[in-house]
Amino acid sequence: MSGRARRPRFVRTDRGPFYACGSLRRTLLLRCVLDWIDISVPLRNDMQTFTGNAQFHIERAQTIAGGDVCNLSTMQLGAHSGTHVDAPIHFIEGGAGAEATPLDALMGPAWVVDASTAGARITADDLERFAIPTGVTRLLFRTPAVRFWDEPDFDKAFVAPDASAAEWLVANRVRLVGMDYLSVAPFDAPKPTHQILLGAGVVVLEGLDLRAVEPGPYELLCLPIRIVGSDGAPARALLRPRV
Repeated sequence: MSGRARRPRFVRTDRGPFYACGSLRRTLLLRCVLDWIDISVPLRNDMQTFTGNAQFHIERAQTIAGGDVCNLSTMQLGAHSGTHVDAPIHFIEGGAGAEATPLDALMGPAWVVDASTAGARITADDLERFAIPTGVTRLLFRTPAVRFWDEPDFDKAFVAPDASAAEWLVANRVRLVGMDYLSVAPFDAPKPTHQILLGAGVVVLEGLDLRAVEPGPYELLCLPIRIVGSDGAPARALLRPRV
């Protein structure tokens, strides 16, 4: 066997070229082939919206078929249409707008929580029994409401954290809370959960489509639109299994 050092192999991934060898090379290649899962809700006419939020509508203002130089659309939507991030000003007077959302909270390791056994609300006791790994700072909740995206209309019977759960999340230094339906708070008690989380600087991500996602560890990538002063911002959210 030659005494010469083995030359590292050149590996190109979706994050650029790397020199790597052995297990590192295999890990990089595996990460490269794993597909991202789009967990954003498609924006379309007649989609579900939370009660009181503006209905999404898109239409062509100009058309090539009509003699115009290009196709050009106009849209009407609420700041909380589809997949979106809540800004503190949504429930806290004088709070920061959507443009101040800390983007680093929306990118990195995340854990999809199996909350399928929750009752009408997720409580602090529920969080203790959900086997959430210690130190995880981004939690996405997959609840019984995940099936509501199969329905044509908004369903107010969704499951969401109550005030005790919000306090637990803050105490455990969670930076981001994502929900598989249109609110992070129970329908009949919206203020406490929102105010506790947003007041503590926790980023709230609502309207995720987790139907194709199993509970467990993932990498999250989510970027909200930069809308100055807005109480919310539509976003594109992706997950990729962690290796």
